[in-house]
Amino acid sequence: MTARLNEWFHPRGTLARDGWDAVVGDGVDGWRWTGLRVGRLDGGRRLALESGPVERIVIPLAGSCTVEVEGADAGPGRTIDLAGRATVFEGPTDTCYLPVGTAAVLTGTGSVAVAEARATTRHPLRRIAAADVPVELRGGGASSRQVHNFGTPGVLAADRIIACEVITPAGCWSSHPAHKHDEELPGRETRLEEIYWFATAVERDRMPRSDADPVGFFATSSSPAGEIETRALVRTGDVALVPFGYHGPAAAAPGADLYYLNVMAGPGAERAWLISDDPTQAWVRDGWPAQGIDPRLPYGSTRTGTSGAPHRADEGNNG
Repeated sequence: MTARLNEWFHPRGTLARDGWDAVVGDGVDGWRWTGLRVGRLDGGRRLALESGPVERIVIPLAGSCTVEVEGADAGPGRTIDLAGRATVFEGPTDTCYLPVGTAAVLTGTGSVAVAEARATTRHPLRRIAAADVPVELRGGGASSRQVHNFGTPGVLAADRIIACEVITPAGCWSSHPAHKHDEELPGRETRLEEIYWFATAVERDRMPRSDADPVGFFATSSSPAGEIETRALVRTGDVALVPFGYHGPAAAAPGADLYYLNVMAGPGAERAWLISDDPTQAWVRDGWPAQGIDPRLPYGSTRTGTSGAPHRADEGNNG
């Protein structure tokens, strides 16, 4: 069966449902393990999260958020305040992990994302402060990017969910080289669905224009696991789904910074992000050490936990 162009790409507004600006989950045909909700909190709005067989991470995108927790972890009147940030390009934010079976109500200002994954094992409810979020600077030269690892293995104890944020400065590429994680190959690759939620902005320190239309680009291609083809200009609020196949690059146009939130989960017994590069593109890694990280990075605060500064990632990583 031949893939339809952009079959798994959803422009802003096309996934709106039940008071949320975007909802990925059971309502998307062929989607099973991961979920995402994005909504606005201004004007006294209250966004409810029902209890169910999912674990969640609450991520303020712009503004602040209060999480009113219900269920076994709540206690009387339990609330968790997440300080948030002005925009997604201002460095890490406080986040909150909600275990399986936890209900909550979100209030605050600005906008918020809720990453989800089907899960069965309960892990402790946890607030992750922005200062404790490890920040990685990956790649090199025009493949430089910044990664906020608030929901990755080794940082967050969870059942299945893996989540992080990536900032790609104007003119750079990320999710590069293209890679896949759609097979269970012990020690080499894990099978994971992946969600990309995008935001774009006029390049940092450049005077914005009222008529500006900052864009990025995102692509996927087929693998033995399935046929897929995405070739899309992306803007704030767009969603790309990757059920299988190679994905990347995610490219920031000159003059436009690019952000995306990644949510991953899958059926394997191991909660790990193990990838296989597209063999025709893997060679691009060889030049990164000599090129160095783009000097515009890091964006936002450098409060990055125990190390006190962003660190260079292992070159085996992608994103």
